Amino acid sequence: MDITPEIIKSCISDDRKAINLLYEYGFRTLMPVCFRYNKNEEDARAAYNVGFIKILNGLAKLDENANFNAWSRRIMVNSLIDEYRKNKKYNERIYKSDSDAELDYYSTGTENEAESNMGLENIMELIKELPEMTGRVFNLFVIDGYSHKEIAEQLEMSEGTSKWHLSTARKMLREKLERLENQNQRMVI
Repeated sequence: MDITPEIIKSCISDDRKAINLLYEYGFRTLMPVCFRYNKNEEDARAAYNVGFIKILNGLAKLDENANFNAWSRRIMVNSLIDEYRKNKKYNERIYKSDSDAELDYYSTGTENEAESNMGLENIMELIKELPEMTGRVFNLFVIDGYSHKEIAEQLEMSEGTSKWHLSTARKMLREKLERLENQNQRMVI
C-alpha cells in the first residue's frame, strides 16, 4: 500500500481514519528506523510517536510530487536526533581520539562476510550492543548515509569525533563477529 495524495489531504483535513491509516503505514515502515536508534521497544515506540506527530504536522508543507517515504524517513531520523539532543545529559560522554594516526589505523576497510553468514536481525542486535553514541554514529553514517560533517552538526561534536566513533564501532563489530565465527567453527568441529 502506498500513501496517496488523497490520504495526505485527508490527514491535513484532520480525517481520523486517514490519520490512523497513515499511522499504521508509518509504523510498519519507520519502526525499524526507531529500533536502530533505541535499545528497547518502549523507547522505540515513544520515539515513533514523537516523530509521527512531526510528520503529521509537516504534511501541509509537503510538495505533492515529493516521495512520501523518503520525506517521512528523513523527518523520523531528524526527530530521533532531536530526541537525543534533548536527553544529552543522560548519554555517555564523548571522548576525542588522541591522534589522527589512531583514526587512520582503525578506519581501514574490512571484508564483510558477516552478512552472508548471519541474518540481518543478528547484525542489528550486534549494533545495539555498541555504546550508545558509537552505535548512533554508526547508524547515521553506514545505514542512513549521513556524512561525518552532517553527523558532527546534528550530534554537536567534531568531525574527528564522529570518525572516531565510526572506527570504534567497526572495530568492536569486527571483534564481535570474529568471536561469533570462532564459536561457530568450534560447534562444527
